[in-house]
Amino acid sequence: MKRGDLYRIAQPPGPDPKKYRTFVIVSRNALITSRFSTVICAPIYSVHDGLATQLLIGLEEGLKHESSIHCDALMSLPKSSLPYYVGSLSSEKINELNQALTIALDLPE
Repeated sequence: MKRGDLYRIAQPPGPDPKKYRTFVIVSRNALITSRFSTVICAPIYSVHDGLATQLLIGLEEGLKHESSIHCDALMSLPKSSLPYYVGSLSSEKINELNQALTIALDLPE
């Protein structure tokens, strides 16, 4: 498990109508490998609204169709709830993810 990995989970938290949802891990690797039981993730949806906080991904990352990482909807998930590895982001996509997270969290560039 590392930053940029995609995992599918059953019964996503919150009022999610889907039985399964794929998430990308956005936590730093030091947290992922620590004793803490949770990681910060961004959900992936099939809808893309063209926002700067959304990142297009698809078949190259292991998904079945074009989708979008939504960095405005971050959540903390237990590591144990991420059993189904789907794929991972390329280093180029991780750079794009970093830009989307910077915008979503209103961090200085």
